[in-house]
Amino acid sequence: MFKPVGMIPALPTPMNEDNSIDFNGLKQIIDHAIEGGMNCLLVGGSTGEYSLMSMEERKEVIKFVCETAKGRLPVMAGTGCHRTEDTIALTQYAAEVGAECALVINPYYMHTSRQGIIDHYKAVAENSDIGIVIYHYPDVTNVELDPELIYELSQIDGIVGIKNTADGQHTSKLIALTKDNPNFSVLTGFEHLILPTLALGGHGAIGVVHNLAPKKIAKLYDLIVNENNLKEATKLNQELLELYNAIEEETIPGTVKAGLEVLGLPGGKSRLPLVPASEEFKSTIKQVLINLNELKLEESK
Repeated sequence: MFKPVGMIPALPTPMNEDNSIDFNGLKQIIDHAIEGGMNCLLVGGSTGEYSLMSMEERKEVIKFVCETAKGRLPVMAGTGCHRTEDTIALTQYAAEVGAECALVINPYYMHTSRQGIIDHYKAVAENSDIGIVIYHYPDVTNVELDPELIYELSQIDGIVGIKNTADGQHTSKLIALTKDNPNFSVLTGFEHLILPTLALGGHGAIGVVHNLAPKKIAKLYDLIVNENNLKEATKLNQELLELYNAIEEETIPGTVKAGLEVLGLPGGKSRLPLVPASEEFKSTIKQVLINLNELKLEESK
């Protein structure tokens, strides 16, 4: 089964003024990521506003990204739902339309037991034709999966990795526990942890700044993994820190969409209860992108 590695942008979903999905805009964002050297695309993640979409809209977006990226980059589809049965059904659909793997968030609204979490992932993996990537985001779900539990999940056939949006200590323990499993990748979900995750033997990162500075994010990966040049990687990471910090100043995906619009790409509004970035933030992100040479001064006028 496909095992995701490298730099993977969590694609935002551009919206029209009437809240409909801007598919032409989404194609531009996909092309920008591919041209920027990304290794895979995540569609239907948190940044993509999946939780504010109907099931039919989720299917439409997954299918569109798979068709648009076909032959160019593999696709990871966000398919997590509250019901295990719905998660299985959406994962099967994603496989049918061309996704190489599925990102499945752990059960959260209806809290379950440790065994319930294991049974949930086992059921999804056993009934899917593509690999399952665990989505661990305790700050949002209020459910903490300890490294030992994740290790146990990693032993299930069909589970191929994790997006670990957790602190560095948790991620380092997880890397150590799973290092001998060639079929499981540890991907950080925090931009600030890209460098240490890769340096410790992790396999990549799924993030939002990847949409705004893909070439630099791709270069960071190459410097650490392919060139073993930690000195230059640290230097580049220092340059990117301003972007990492800025993107979290206000609500995501509003900040990412504002950054895309500064770059001349479509971002659009977000669906309530999410709100767009403030005018103050738009000025901030413009200057940050100028500082990174992602936006030339003459283009920003």
